[in-house]
Amino acid sequence: MIARTLRLLSQLMELQEENPFKIKSVANAAFKIDKSAVKISTLPLEQLEKVDGIGKSIALKVDELNQTGSIEELTQLLQITPSGIVEMLTIKGLGPKKVQIIWKQLGIESIGELYYACNENRLVEAKGFGLRTQEDIKRIIEFTMSNIGKLLYARAEEVADKLIDLLNSLSGVFEVKVAGQMARKCEIIDIFSFVIATENPSLVIEQLNTTEHFTGTSIQENTWNGSFDNFQLELVLSAPAELTWNAFVATGSSSHVQLISASDSLDELKLLTSEQSIYESVNWPYIIPELREDWDENKLKSIDHGNIIVLEDLKGTIHNHSTYSDGIHTLREMALYCKDLGYEYLGICDHSKSAFYANGLFEDRVAKQHAEIDQLNIELAPFRIFKGIESDILYDGALDYADNVLASFDLVVASVHSQLKMTQEKATERLLKAIENPYTTVLGHPTGRLLLAREGYSIDHKLIIDACAANNVVIELNSNPLRLDMDWKWIDYALSKNVMISINPDAHRKEGIHDMKYGVHVARKAGLTKNMCFNALSAVEIAAKFATKKSK
Repeated sequence: MIARTLRLLSQLMELQEENPFKIKSVANAAFKIDKSAVKISTLPLEQLEKVDGIGKSIALKVDELNQTGSIEELTQLLQITPSGIVEMLTIKGLGPKKVQIIWKQLGIESIGELYYACNENRLVEAKGFGLRTQEDIKRIIEFTMSNIGKLLYARAEEVADKLIDLLNSLSGVFEVKVAGQMARKCEIIDIFSFVIATENPSLVIEQLNTTEHFTGTSIQENTWNGSFDNFQLELVLSAPAELTWNAFVATGSSSHVQLISASDSLDELKLLTSEQSIYESVNWPYIIPELREDWDENKLKSIDHGNIIVLEDLKGTIHNHSTYSDGIHTLREMALYCKDLGYEYLGICDHSKSAFYANGLFEDRVAKQHAEIDQLNIELAPFRIFKGIESDILYDGALDYADNVLASFDLVVASVHSQLKMTQEKATERLLKAIENPYTTVLGHPTGRLLLAREGYSIDHKLIIDACAANNVVIELNSNPLRLDMDWKWIDYALSKNVMISINPDAHRKEGIHDMKYGVHVARKAGLTKNMCFNALSAVEIAAKFATKKSK
């Protein structure tokens, strides 16, 4: 404990650029104490001074730690260092010098923000970093996040696939169905649920209890509870004839299941072989798994279930980045990739000039990009690249650029990236001003949240949505798995106000365009229909929307 404390002290001293000789002395003492066979915590001050590598000044600090449980100098440094920065020092390969760059130059103050920065390639151009270092840091963070027992849906897919393969390999297993949070496509997964069809539950349980990676904790009725590689696991063992019903029960929220199971023919429901027939038997429309949350019955039935958005409905993507700002691929590469995927258009929305950390575009580079877009649009027609910008919403709610520059874009995605610590009143006021700007086309990731890393800033969602309705502004559902912002729970209110939703990948590399599927997952949880999804419009239709917005 003493060695770890001194090591942290040396790191924070270096982070705060204190005397390098003092830093080296503390770091050396931490190393020597860690290797020492002497029990340092029991030594009085006069003996501490004689220990190799300690010396008089360090002995005073160690004695203070032994006597009080803390070191005042360390306490003071911790008070002026964000807790996220301290946590960042635990990441292998990130010493104080690199953490200082991340903190002071890139403005990143938590591991979650750092992970998001890795996804946006923010670290690649920073001094002392590169693509390889960035990817190494990203992998370490993912490992750390997985150990706390919660996973982003995108990462949970990998675990679920592995689990399905393992469960199917067990003797006596006929079929495995995904249930629970995974089936409902929840943004964050903290428990994996599966239903296993078997005629020999005891054989399956015996194998689970002796198979590597599985740890059982309890068995209740037909359910095996335990863990898989530290992830909570719930396995329902079902007779094959009741597999569909048990999967249905294990998937929906308790309130939804109660609505359906409150039937006089429950025994008959248990033997049905399709979920469609379960709903038909109680005179309900088929409810997709994503929607089986705690919805009001009448509201749930009123949704246009036949037209709920699917990935294939999306005709293009309008919020993406290139090497003009902080993307990894060129404008041409992004466009060709998007075209090859069968999309009709690409909106390029690189960062605006205030986003210095993301190589934001000053006016001369905006003009250069627009010229390249004009050439590519001739070359790639009928595929279309729209001239967009992700304009920073400044502290007072103004957009980043003068009106004449904003007018040169086909679309403007207005987003907050800085000064997130505001009161709800101030944060809402800031967004309202941006929404009321006649050049704002889309409100980007409205709360700025980073799932499992940073809560979104507090805003009055109803006021924001009402303002978007009044000003013909689309709201983004940012489909980066770390964001999924706006929260799907507010989409229904937006739809009630006739506000369209744009499912945007916020892609910073070609492959990022595929993240739109995660946006579609949560849009389906909200009952978003094709006609209310902005980028389900064709290239011609969306161009007309852009033109109409600019003409007002």
